[in-house]
Amino acid sequence: MDLQQAAERIEFLRKELDRHNYNYYILNTPEIDDFTFDQLMAELIGLEKAFPRFYHSASPSQRIGSDINQEFQQVAHKYQMLSLSNTYSEEEVQEFDQRVRKLTDEDFEYVCELKFDGSSISLTYENGYLVRAVTRGDGQKGDDVTANIKTIKTIPLQLKGDYPPEFEIRGEILLPFSVFDQLNREREEIGEQPFANVRNAASGTLKLQNSSVVASRKLDAYLYYVLGNNLPDDGHLELLQHAASWGFKISEHTRKCRNLQEIFDFLHEWNIKRKDLPVATDGVVIKINSTRLQQELGYTAKSPRWAIAYKFKAEQECTTLISVSYQVGRTGAITPVANLEPVLLSGTVVKRATLHNADVIQNLDLHLGDVVFVEKGGEIIPKIIRVDLASRHPLNERVSFITHCPECNTPLVRQEGESAWYCPNETGCPPQLKGKLEHFIGRKSMNIDGLGSETIDLLFQNKLINDVADLYDLKGDDLISLDRMGEKSAARILDSLELSRNVPFERVLFALGIRYVGETVAKKLARELKSIDRIANAALEELTGIEEIGQKIAESIIIWFNNDQNKLLIERLKKQGLKFEIVSEQKLGATEKLKGLSIIISGTFKKFSRDEIKTFIELNGGKNATSLSSKTNYLVAGDNIGPSKLGKAIKLKISVISEDELLELTN
Repeated sequence: MDLQQAAERIEFLRKELDRHNYNYYILNTPEIDDFTFDQLMAELIGLEKAFPRFYHSASPSQRIGSDINQEFQQVAHKYQMLSLSNTYSEEEVQEFDQRVRKLTDEDFEYVCELKFDGSSISLTYENGYLVRAVTRGDGQKGDDVTANIKTIKTIPLQLKGDYPPEFEIRGEILLPFSVFDQLNREREEIGEQPFANVRNAASGTLKLQNSSVVASRKLDAYLYYVLGNNLPDDGHLELLQHAASWGFKISEHTRKCRNLQEIFDFLHEWNIKRKDLPVATDGVVIKINSTRLQQELGYTAKSPRWAIAYKFKAEQECTTLISVSYQVGRTGAITPVANLEPVLLSGTVVKRATLHNADVIQNLDLHLGDVVFVEKGGEIIPKIIRVDLASRHPLNERVSFITHCPECNTPLVRQEGESAWYCPNETGCPPQLKGKLEHFIGRKSMNIDGLGSETIDLLFQNKLINDVADLYDLKGDDLISLDRMGEKSAARILDSLELSRNVPFERVLFALGIRYVGETVAKKLARELKSIDRIANAALEELTGIEEIGQKIAESIIIWFNNDQNKLLIERLKKQGLKFEIVSEQKLGATEKLKGLSIIISGTFKKFSRDEIKTFIELNGGKNATSLSSKTNYLVAGDNIGPSKLGKAIKLKISVISEDELLELTN
């Protein structure tokens, strides 16, 4: 392919990918399947690598994100980003209307739009291309987060249609509830404090130094305000409709209102319907529609005179605090939980509420028997927001955070700079031991089939296991002696334990449950240092030199490997044949030839174990699927594959290939 042909093909692929991206993420009307899209993307990436002179910052390939750390630069806003005045009642909305009407004799219309609860962003476009994305900051200047914003599929990198040569558009970066839930589960799994609400999670994600991690968080965006000279319309709503035609995601729920009654109808409607949205909203923004009149009315020192934010009241109920209990997590983190008189809140009966940590208890000045007000933070997590001090009985006992572990009575510790208290007895505290066992057998760890939390608890209570190495000493008679455990179930567990000896090193490392070492960090460590011995002997400087491993993670790793009992545990697991060295990448190959492909494996194989094949797929850029779907590209079929799975693959027109044919895909 010569330069001219490459240029034409690259241009064609970019336009096609932009069009399909818009159809999928904005219009929700995809024309092609994921496999075809991924093939087009893979072709574009390959051509851009082969012909680097055709690099363009707005190419769809730039959405993938980079793992290179970046320092955010401060950028001054061309138009100051002011905050809106807040109101919480219809009477205050009426007062706002009266103030506006005193400032102008013109007839005008309002626009009501949902106030999304995320992180504000300002996007600048020149000649149809995104050139800069800046956070609100202090309103005068903010951080340049352009690289991170490019990973968000609902923000166009190149516009379509008849757009102004230069303009700015503002909006909100959001984290969908479904992604928020998954993110918090992953944070809790590695001992991190979960995000309190979706707004904090979206803001924290946007400020990450690694854009490839930002890309994995699946942020969303709604745009709501167009600024610039020579814009195609005076009306705010009309400008948003133009922006939608240029490729922006605009809320379909924005509505013109001619009078206060129509505004109130909108407020009543969305105070109920907002609970069905996939993203967080905390109110409604009410604006004058005419941008000319907006400019004439102007601004106060802090906010515009032509707009106001009506904030929904979070649903609250009052109840009585009965007691505070304390949960011990797998990493030893102590989480206080308020036990309440049952109360109906947002359609569910609430009996417990999170108190997060000792600081929250202290700031609330909680006493047993207090009448407390409870709401759902971010519409998800019940929490106590305040105490009715007037109703407090003078003899109510103050809630004091415990000083010793509620399970093993070990004195708690609190590391500098952290809010949580921890039980340091990680090798003797029952909830920590059982938590580590449950983590070890999990699907993303050793994937030991047949063992669950109830069986682990039975084994633990019967003193058959105390740590993860004890699992490999279990005999059939040990298992059959348990309640409701038959010979077939016991054999299934023992077979699964035997198979787990082939689990690749990075998953074994993750399974050990080292604090702050999640799946991603475990892979980074394993692939950089290659063996458990090198990790155990690595100095702080060597660990922090690895991408995504900071001081806190590195110190946690060093502390874990300096523990004599952990050293003994590793030696016992080595004798059981677990993999503590990474499979040679030279043996398995390492390319990007499977990038964008979703592959599932089934059956038994001759040349490699199932886990080695999964590692091979990941090393070559592919994704290991867990179930067959229309998005699956290949089924790698070994011996003894189930006929139902094979039949489903054929029905879905998924390519069925052998172990050797998979290897050939990377040649």
